[in-house]
Amino acid sequence: MDTATPPPAVELTLAIAMVASAGTPLLLLDGKLHVIAASLAFCRQFAVNPGTVTGRPVFALGTGEWDAPRLRSLLSAVATGGARIDDYEIDLHIPDRGVRRLCINAHRLDYDDKDAVRLFVTITDLTDARANDRLRDDLVREKSILLEELQHRVANSLQIIASVLMQSARKTQSEELRGNLTNAHSRVMSVAALQRQLAVSSLTDVAMKPYLGQLCQSIGASMIADHDQLSIIVDVDESTATSTASVSIGLIVTELVINALKHAFPDHQHGEIQVDYETGATGWKLTITDDGVGMPGDTTQAKAGLGTTIVNALAKQLHATVQVASAGLGTSVTIKQTKPSLVDGSPQEPEVQAV
Repeated sequence: MDTATPPPAVELTLAIAMVASAGTPLLLLDGKLHVIAASLAFCRQFAVNPGTVTGRPVFALGTGEWDAPRLRSLLSAVATGGARIDDYEIDLHIPDRGVRRLCINAHRLDYDDKDAVRLFVTITDLTDARANDRLRDDLVREKSILLEELQHRVANSLQIIASVLMQSARKTQSEELRGNLTNAHSRVMSVAALQRQLAVSSLTDVAMKPYLGQLCQSIGASMIADHDQLSIIVDVDESTATSTASVSIGLIVTELVINALKHAFPDHQHGEIQVDYETGATGWKLTITDDGVGMPGDTTQAKAGLGTTIVNALAKQLHATVQVASAGLGTSVTIKQTKPSLVDGSPQEPEVQAV
């Protein structure tokens, strides 16, 4: 059964009704680019009298601001069937509103009557959106400058603090105080290494291999007098971690490596400290191992020191468990995190042996 084709007059009436009732700026033009219909949204937005718009050339609307040579050329090409306008942006000066950035879309409607040329035109005002984009870009640029300045000042402050601590350690006559100041200096230098790596990472995920490598290099430079006697070996996979997690992991490495350097190799004993970090399907694992003298006696009864307290707090923050093993020569500390989705119930509280 053949479907009856509505007469051109009916099609035109429907098109006019659709345009007039639209909630966005629309125009229906004829082949001579005269206005057949305009939506009320168009008239309101561009200060055009709805009673006088019909039948006028589109270029005569308003005070002539629509008579732009480029727009005239494009609409003429659409009317002749030679082109269509897709997302063409143009600046028009609208009375009482200033220069507006408009996005024009126009295409020719196909009818059985080839002589009845109709153009469907949509206009979107992008001015406010473009202004918001510029404002956002300016804010991002300003924030980036401020962050860079803050990072620079933090780095300088850490260097000053580290220098003061080292000078004080060299001047004091107390061996105990010198040791405490040296430890504080090492912690500050480690934080400085963290800060440098995070600054390079721009608050995105941190590559753990260069991060932990540079961190251990910094610790060794400040605490190992003879690198032929002691060495720190770093073995890290190519994984990344969030900036927040990497800070905590880095501080754990700092505490455990410093602890090994202080206690594992008395009397200038030779040895090495191994730092391993790897990720898998169920989470990540950090292991710090030394081949020193090991932990004497019952490690479960050992008194918790400052390093233990720090590692304990950081492991809890990471929802990680901590295991300490000391059998024969050397000590091994393993911090292991399992992905929350693979853990039943609440994360386990880490139990850390004295460090």
